[in-house]
Amino acid sequence: MNDVLNERIRRKLDAMPDEQAYQVLDYIEFLESKYAQRAAGAPAFQKVAETLEDTMRAGRVPVTIIRGTMDAVGKAGRFFEGVVAAGKAAVEEAKKKPAEKPVEETKPTQ
Repeated sequence: MNDVLNERIRRKLDAMPDEQAYQVLDYIEFLESKYAQRAAGAPAFQKVAETLEDTMRAGRVPVTIIRGTMDAVGKAGRFFEGVVAAGKAAVEEAKKKPAEKPVEETKPTQ
């Protein structure tokens, strides 16, 4: 998708209430199934969040509850992304430090 079209769709989606945005999502998923297209793979946490959201929608949970839940899940996802980034940075920093040479034992002279 070109950048102009992407931005145009994003602007329209941002202006929609959640109820209508879910209808757009349903239509996109219908088109994927109709044309046997596979969506780009999402990170594992994102897949879990989407499954939770789909389950709530299937259970006819009110959109306001879904929105609040997904906001909380999004915040948790950003927190975990930060933890992962900090862990990766710590590993990279540890790789940079040269290994310390072992101290040689000397025998006392008599």
